Amino acid sequence: MESKLQDVNSKPPKQPDPVHDDGPLLKPITIFASDTEELERKFAAYVRRDVYGTMGRGELPTKEKVLLGVALVTLVPMRVVAAMALLLLYYLICRVCTLCSVPNREDEQEDYAHLVGWRRIVIVQCGKALARLMLFILGFYWITHSCRVENPTSSEENKRQPEETGRPGVIISNHVSYVDILYHTSKSFPSFVAKRSVAKLPLIGLIRSVLLCFICLSTNSIISRIVQNILLTYHGLFCDSKCLGCIYVQRESKTSEFKGVSAIVTERIREAHRNTSAPMMMLFPEGTTTNGEYLLPFKSGGFLAHAPVLPVILNYRYKRFSPAWDSISGLRHVIFLFCQFVNYMEVTELPMYSPSEQEKDNPKLYANNVRRLMSTEGNLILSDIGLAEKRIYHSALNGL
Repeated sequence: MESKLQDVNSKPPKQPDPVHDDGPLLKPITIFASDTEELERKFAAYVRRDVYGTMGRGELPTKEKVLLGVALVTLVPMRVVAAMALLLLYYLICRVCTLCSVPNREDEQEDYAHLVGWRRIVIVQCGKALARLMLFILGFYWITHSCRVENPTSSEENKRQPEETGRPGVIISNHVSYVDILYHTSKSFPSFVAKRSVAKLPLIGLIRSVLLCFICLSTNSIISRIVQNILLTYHGLFCDSKCLGCIYVQRESKTSEFKGVSAIVTERIREAHRNTSAPMMMLFPEGTTTNGEYLLPFKSGGFLAHAPVLPVILNYRYKRFSPAWDSISGLRHVIFLFCQFVNYMEVTELPMYSPSEQEKDNPKLYANNVRRLMSTEGNLILSDIGLAEKRIYHSALNGL
């Protein structure tokens, strides 16, 4: 099985202060696009193609304006009230189930994901049910789910490998929207990766925040901070991050007091593979969201454990508004999503992918092979750009 061993991420010229992931994606810099078609061709993975246009700021037809107006005064208030009620309900459930319980502590990571007995059953089952109910509130009334029996594209070498026993250690999914998280929570209630700072926020910190790779909306202004907190609340609509067993990322500290994120993730994946009672891990190896038509290069962190993975492909069909969070502000996206009467999601679950000996020795090869498989099975276009290019694209759009 052949694979590209070189880094497929093409590095653009560095922009000022490129190392801070917490910086806003929409931070204006002096970049102008003289040719819109060339810009969209180069950053095709982030181009919005719905009726709302680029960044959700396109000129809307009269019919769409009427539909938006009707939804804003009728549908949105009901959905907001229902969503907040579910959020509060699950928060109370988590508080009751973890009352007088000692959290698991490991390398500054604190969680209740290793609870056993009725407490864990209630947390997981209620979390799944309420996450699915939240999807229903958001207009995802029907979700088409299909499972592939075998991987027709797997190589003969991989077919000769003995089947792995047990379950996969991690779910690998393409990343289109924060709605992805709600779906995976409703299906398998896995553990995600979250910013450590979110866990310290009152109430919101207790609620799941798993958008490590693409929540970059914070600025120094008070208004932007408020908007970010609102978005964090929506992103974690149901699940207490400690009940999910989220892995917190300490971005501020580079000292040896904290294990690297990859090391912690690897340990969790191996534990989930060996122990069926351990929480499953869930990773978005692309590192950011796309418009749903492309598949970005995979980071190899989730493949270091040498454990089998479960590839899952998410696809959002739309007629008016695309649920993809590609090049639109978070607040605008939430409003438009709440205004959408019906949303559609198609899920394709591939068979468990067990690595060959060669892939175990080369995690990047393992990641690339899984990526190519998902691209073929999901009819996704392979792209060689990443988060850095996404920021450049957003900056260019702001400069137009």
